[in-house]
Amino acid sequence: MNYKNISVAGSGVLGSQIAYQTAFHGFQVTVYDINDEALDKAKERISKLKARYQEDLGASQQEVDAAYERLSFNSDLSAAVSSADLVIEAIPEIVPIKTDFYKKLGEAAPAHTIFASNSSTLLPSQFAEVTGRPGQFLALHFANEIWKNNTAEIMKHPGTDEKVFEDVIAFARAIGMVALPLHKEQPGYILNSLLVPLLDAAELLLVKEIADPETIDKTWMVGTGAPKGPFAILDVVGLNTAYNIVLAKAKATSNPTLEKVAQLLKTEYIDKGKLGVATGEGFYKYPNPSYEHPDFLKS
Repeated sequence: MNYKNISVAGSGVLGSQIAYQTAFHGFQVTVYDINDEALDKAKERISKLKARYQEDLGASQQEVDAAYERLSFNSDLSAAVSSADLVIEAIPEIVPIKTDFYKKLGEAAPAHTIFASNSSTLLPSQFAEVTGRPGQFLALHFANEIWKNNTAEIMKHPGTDEKVFEDVIAFARAIGMVALPLHKEQPGYILNSLLVPLLDAAELLLVKEIADPETIDKTWMVGTGAPKGPFAILDVVGLNTAYNIVLAKAKATSNPTLEKVAQLLKTEYIDKGKLGVATGEGFYKYPNPSYEHPDFLKS
């Protein structure tokens, strides 16, 4: 693996984290998004990560500042990927948007560039052909709060070149990840195959008015010893991502209950700017959400 220059396409919550984690481990990183406004928000978001790396990892001020200096930002796709050895895509979980992006990326990127999707639910085989380089395409999926929850699921599709697969595994380790190879395609990979049914069940309990988010989370935390319940996890993931996933399921299945979940997320949370931890409010208010209070589990 001889990657040196990395481009991250999509500067949302996880895209920003991927970019900074990669830069923190010594790589030159270009962050791409569709306009300068999005990139300005990314700069602010990434700047806030410095304190988290100092608090959680014991990083020095010099280390976090040097990592930020290894980042550049560009809203021109061709310029953003002109020297990329690897492009990590972290754009919304919407098939037409990803399809259009990969068509443009395939035309813009150098012939040697490897493409990796951070998609949490979609399969690489859905986009392999449209990239124009199916052998150089696979999935590289990260968990939120990447510097602490440092899983990297590397999933190939049937046409992925084996050296590309091995190189991306090596790259994941090089940026401080625990590399988790998947040798066959699996919707949801390993992590979300386990996690998504929990989140789905929680959303269904809420939309059916069985209990409120705090009670559902408290039940899970007391019963399993988990540090967070499903709605706290959804706040970390981001409610836009949760909405896109459940909306896609609702359309695919014509399930009215899932449609109701999507509507609830949109009208009660997203439309009110409650997108989760990133905006200071989702199912909980941040900082200091109620589930972190010492007495949350006591009654």
